[in-house]
Amino acid sequence: MQIVPIASGKGGVGKSLLSANLAIALGQAGKRVVLADLDLGASNLHLAIGQTVRKNSIGTYLTDKTPFQSVIEPTEYENVSFIAGDSQIPGLTSLKAAQKAKLVRNFHSIDADFLILDLGAGTHQIILDMFLQSPQGIIVTSPAVTATLDGYLFLKNSVFRLMYTTFKRGTPGYMLIESLKKSSDTLKSLYIPRLVSELEKIDPENTKLFVSRMNQFRPRLVMNMIDDPKDADRAQRIRNSCSQYLGLELEYLGLMYRDQLQDKALASRLPVIIYKPRSVLAQAIYRIAEKVIAAEPRQFDKEFNATMDSAATFQLAEEDAAADYRLKLSGIDDLVGSGQLSTGELIEMIKTQQYELAQLKKENLLLKSKIVRAAKQGFTV
Repeated sequence: MQIVPIASGKGGVGKSLLSANLAIALGQAGKRVVLADLDLGASNLHLAIGQTVRKNSIGTYLTDKTPFQSVIEPTEYENVSFIAGDSQIPGLTSLKAAQKAKLVRNFHSIDADFLILDLGAGTHQIILDMFLQSPQGIIVTSPAVTATLDGYLFLKNSVFRLMYTTFKRGTPGYMLIESLKKSSDTLKSLYIPRLVSELEKIDPENTKLFVSRMNQFRPRLVMNMIDDPKDADRAQRIRNSCSQYLGLELEYLGLMYRDQLQDKALASRLPVIIYKPRSVLAQAIYRIAEKVIAAEPRQFDKEFNATMDSAATFQLAEEDAAADYRLKLSGIDDLVGSGQLSTGELIEMIKTQQYELAQLKKENLLLKSKIVRAAKQGFTV
């Protein structure tokens, strides 16, 4: 079985659209496919395939001790089964290490040709660990500057997670990596090939293993929502930055044009390739499916375990506001430094982030006013 994790650094770029339609396209090609909704906390993949909400889900499996096999349910599409997530059960976005390991073991025991994991957006540890269940995960992005940057940052965090999993706690390499977190300037200018050179000097054995795993690691990029053939250039920009700053070779899997058809298909509760199989968007998905089938399967070495040593985790962007800010700055530095981000695009990025900050301030003020009102009511009582 091949595991195909599908992720995105930013929401709203078509990750679930690709996951659902790719599963059905593979099923039509005669492959046995299991599609799993791992966007825990915001599970809605069932809408993309027209599946009704089922009683059994990953949520009930993790909380009610439902047998795992019972959460794998057939769909109306040939050769495709579905595992629902569960946004109604709190706490699923931060699974305990034992829950995550148990879930991964069950995933690997599934009898199918492909297991497609539709992951949540962002860089939470569970998302990175699930993405690293295969060296051939798919990252979905769009030509928007924020989406491009977030896609790059997702891959940067994936490399860090791979590094932390390789350099175990207490090793010289681990202690060097830990020391990097104490300096925001170091994080901003972090250059993985240069770091590898330093690690080779103090921890050659583990560095050799990390380099081997980086050679195995071949994420695949899908550029969605393009309006013009020139938009595809953004894919090459991400690839160049990954190669130069991360020492990571990124493969290009395909592109999909922006099409209002997906909204119509979703409203009809039908996948695009069922709603209009001859459309440009559907044909793009079929081409991606053909490449997935034709690709030579890759695997990490047998010793690799992306769920191991959960305490020894890099402080990822979304878990800490300060780290988030530093990592975004480092991503901008990388893209500007390599000439992949123009002055105009940098201005667009700054404007977007200023708008997001303004929105957050408004939300904070609203929350503060609600807390003050609630406190006053409590005191009067």
